[in-house]
Amino acid sequence: MAKRPVPRYDFKAFGAAIKAAREGCKESRKKVGDEMFISPRYLANIENKGQHPSLQIFFELIQRYHIQSGLFPA
Repeated sequence: MAKRPVPRYDFKAFGAAIKAAREGCKESRKKVGDEMFISPRYLANIENKGQHPSLQIFFELIQRYHIQSGLFPA
C-alpha cells in the first residue's frame, strides 16, 4: 500500500518565534535544554533549521514562551 501524500508543515516561522522569545527572556539554549531535558543542539535545529519537534516539545515550547496560534494556518 502506498503512503498517503501529506505535505510537511514548514516549522521555520515557529523556530524563529521560539528563538526570538527565548532571546527576549535572555535564556541560553543550555538553560532551556537543561530545564526541558533536551539538548541545546536539538533546540538550535528547531530554531534555525525548522526541524520538526516532537509533539511534547512543541507543546512545552508554546506554553513556555506563550506563542500565539497566528503562526499556524487553520
